[in-house]
Amino acid sequence: MSAVWLKLITLLTILSCPALSGPVSSEVVWRALGEAVTIQCRPSKPDQEYLSLKKGLSEEHDVLYKEGNPEKNTIYKEFMGRLQLNGVFPNVDILIKNLTSNDTGPYWCVYKKFDLVSSKNLEMKGTGSVLLVVTGGPQQHSACVPPDDNLFLVIVIFAALLLGIIMCFLIWIILKTITTKKRTKKTQRHVTTSDVYEDMRGTIRR
Repeated sequence: MSAVWLKLITLLTILSCPALSGPVSSEVVWRALGEAVTIQCRPSKPDQEYLSLKKGLSEEHDVLYKEGNPEKNTIYKEFMGRLQLNGVFPNVDILIKNLTSNDTGPYWCVYKKFDLVSSKNLEMKGTGSVLLVVTGGPQQHSACVPPDDNLFLVIVIFAALLLGIIMCFLIWIILKTITTKKRTKKTQRHVTTSDVYEDMRGTIRR
């Protein structure tokens, strides 16, 4: 079930592909289980000192940390033995092999450089970031198009359920508003009738 939700969330992210585009080049890459993907990280500005490959919408997972001079690599546990690096820093091609469903998600090329003025590491995203989708079926290449009919059907059902919930909520609000208005009118009528009754009693006594 968790795998279905993972695909569902990923596909909803893919449907907003324009949000992943912009000054940083990115693309959607489809791969099957056990295949490999190459992420080509390139800096937007020269003279960068460090490269981090991060995973997740908020860049919450570290995949690789690479220093430019001297060249040192730190590969994190989840990707140990599955990562292969090619190229000369800062232009680095990162090959991830034996893909699993847990590898699905966005990958970001983040470069760092120490700034003498602020005495801080300044970060900037490089080109080459990708949104990786690992499926259980044969490899399919696409751009913002679901790779299988079953997954598309799940999305349609989810959208229909969401629309139904919204419609029921709106109907409930409308009915509640109408009921409240009717109660208010009845209360006003009751108050008016009581005033007339009191006035007539006063007249009879005179």
